[in-house]
Amino acid sequence: MKVLEHYHPAPIGPEDQKDLISVIVTAYNIEDYIERGVLSICAQTYRNLEILVVDDGSTDGTGRLCDSLAKQDARVRVIHKRNGGPAEARNVAIAEAKGRYIGFVDGDDWIDQDMYEKMLSALKEQGADLAICRYRQVHKTHTVDGSVDRAVLFEGQEALQYYVEETKEYQIQNAAWNKLYKREILQDLTFPAGKWYEDIMFATMALGRAECCIYLDTACYNYIIDREGSIMNTQINPRTFTDQIPAYYEKTAFLKGLGRQDLADIHDYFFYKRLLLFYGQLQASQRADREQYLERIEQIIRKDQGRYAAAFGCPAADPRDGRKMKLFLKSPKRYIRRTRLEERWVIPLKVRVKKILHLAKG
Repeated sequence: MKVLEHYHPAPIGPEDQKDLISVIVTAYNIEDYIERGVLSICAQTYRNLEILVVDDGSTDGTGRLCDSLAKQDARVRVIHKRNGGPAEARNVAIAEAKGRYIGFVDGDDWIDQDMYEKMLSALKEQGADLAICRYRQVHKTHTVDGSVDRAVLFEGQEALQYYVEETKEYQIQNAAWNKLYKREILQDLTFPAGKWYEDIMFATMALGRAECCIYLDTACYNYIIDREGSIMNTQINPRTFTDQIPAYYEKTAFLKGLGRQDLADIHDYFFYKRLLLFYGQLQASQRADREQYLERIEQIIRKDQGRYAAAFGCPAADPRDGRKMKLFLKSPKRYIRRTRLEERWVIPLKVRVKKILHLAKG
């Protein structure tokens, strides 16, 4: 890993914009957002783009707006199809894409004017297979932007490792849309059609294939956090068990297949930690299906006990999480009581003490 302080990729002049970038946009019932998203791509300083907008069977005015946008800019091509979900929509567009490089934008988000120029320039300057940028988290009332004036060059499987370790310092994550891919590393790689959480394996496999990644620690993508109707804002649901959890198991198997048992153990640690979090969230809810889902999570947790020594013994694991899992296995009710006690008393006390110490130092 090499940190490049104050790194700014060189501009790419119009005469040098020879490589075609295919930008794939998925759109389903987002008539209030799609125009802003597509226009932000049309306004890119890197002009050599084909913009493939997939109207995934929208039932509102999204499809008509997409057609109108295509009339305004010849680079926009609209694909209308029956609703099949974002994974299938992206796959249709990938098959149609002609670019040497491929990027993705969710139709309800938007991008900065120089995003693709910066990413392509950095990718070429550093000889990378994949460029990644930080993104802003856009809430209804505020925006979170952790931009830092630097870039990070990841060699070999370093980016994959930081991704699996869920390192907060770098916004690599599952998302397809804050990345620019060399077409070669996406060869025969598709999203799991009909599935939610489709980015999990796509990101893992792309990062596993990339020999070099350049990460721009400056936000170029604007990601809407709390849009109503968004799949990402849907809490625990049947797809958690049919799509998300199976994808986590597939991710573990893939990492093992790469010969990275160490990363497989780290991923398992975060997976089982997440299951405990799901269980606590459900217990605190008033959902009608609560008991059904609680039972399913407990079954998964008890079934996988043989994997816990490696998962909770990995270098990334917090020993406290291992103790929580042991308590859960003895008694889920005792685990919930302890969790609620910590949330109500222990954590607020630690926060107050931290503030007092901070003020004392000041």
